[in-house]
Amino acid sequence: MRAVATDELAGALARIVGAAHVLADPSLRAPYETDWTRRFSGSARLVVRPAGTAEVAAVVDACREAGAALVPQGGNTGLVGGGVPRHGEVLLSTTRLGGLGSVDPLAAQVTVGAGATLAAVQAHAAPHGLDVGVDLGARDSATIGGMVATNAGGVHVLRHGSMRARVAGVEAVLAGGQVLSHLAGLRKDNTGFDLAGLLTGSEGVLGVVTRVRLQLVPRPARRVVALLGMPGLDAALRTAVALRDGVPSVEALEFMDAASMALVRSHAGLAAPVPGEHPVFLLVACGAADDPLPALTAALAEPLSAAVGTERADRAALWAYRERVTEAVGAAGVPHKLDVTLPLPALPAFADEVRRTISDVAPGARALLWGHLGDGNVHVNVLDLDPDDDRVDDAVLRLVIRRGGSISAEHGIGVAKTRWLPLSRTPEELAAMRAIKNALDPCGLLNPGVLLPAGA
Repeated sequence: MRAVATDELAGALARIVGAAHVLADPSLRAPYETDWTRRFSGSARLVVRPAGTAEVAAVVDACREAGAALVPQGGNTGLVGGGVPRHGEVLLSTTRLGGLGSVDPLAAQVTVGAGATLAAVQAHAAPHGLDVGVDLGARDSATIGGMVATNAGGVHVLRHGSMRARVAGVEAVLAGGQVLSHLAGLRKDNTGFDLAGLLTGSEGVLGVVTRVRLQLVPRPARRVVALLGMPGLDAALRTAVALRDGVPSVEALEFMDAASMALVRSHAGLAAPVPGEHPVFLLVACGAADDPLPALTAALAEPLSAAVGTERADRAALWAYRERVTEAVGAAGVPHKLDVTLPLPALPAFADEVRRTISDVAPGARALLWGHLGDGNVHVNVLDLDPDDDRVDDAVLRLVIRRGGSISAEHGIGVAKTRWLPLSRTPEELAAMRAIKNALDPCGLLNPGVLLPAGA
């Protein structure tokens, strides 16, 4: 391995992917260098955009020979700084790996490129009566490879699981340039380690995902969405559990606190969804082959302040209150985004305690809570803080651990939470993860500084 000048490396990469897909100009690199929150950014030595697995392998080889670390990036919708450069690494964008294979309706599977967006795959599967089974607000930008790398969750985890449950096979390039490909998608394949499962959630530190075999789910023919005003999180939780257990068509159970609702309404110019003032709002989405509305109505027998949508436009209008809150928070400032999981019984008390904790640590900071009530995932967002001041992060994550939760539910560790990973994982677990990293990437080529804390 020898020191290689940037111009020489750029030339080598251009011979692999074409000069138009090696970006050295700062203005061209800029969109790749800051994550969605604007809290995490850095400068890339170069941005390279390969168009296939063979080109990815050649890029990895060239960077390894040049001693240049690589940061893989999908749609750059991450929230924990795991897909942006930090110390002049080469950024490998997978956005040109957007191929869509034929849908196999018998197996209910499809193989797609890592750079395909979630929305593109949803549209590709829909004519076959199938769906991805994972959905999230960033569907138009989030790529399948990035979703695999972070084990993305979204709004349908309650019914279909996170991304790991949808991955039937993976193709990836390892740090040594080897191509690991296991895309048969067999439902029963008991032949050793689940390497696809290992790569899912590995945040780009073990390999660069290039293609994914997805296990699809039936696409509901009928859907209904209801947005309910609730007197508190405890009441919302009781209602959500009753719906989860009593209405098989439930796909999503989402909640927002009053502060989140007020912010999204102000930002997007939305009218009040239901009459009156409510501390908490519960969004319920159901999907089935037959009309799910009668079962939902029967389960919500007690009088509630509610808005219901059955037609596509009406459903989208109700979903906008939940899906646009992230956009509203980003428009209001640079947020500290703390995506955590709590045991369901602990949620109401945690919501009160976390607000007090934030107020004690940073008087004047704004706390907003929303998330996926069915699986205990709370998005704690804090505004009006210095982006580099992590005292609130520390207090909130330690509170989560004391309440039996996890410091990351669906966005990964990235660089935002490496300091706190030992709170959630034992020394033995961290040592095992480090051993796997060292075995597959002994030179530390891929995504250095992400996921694993120094010395883990």
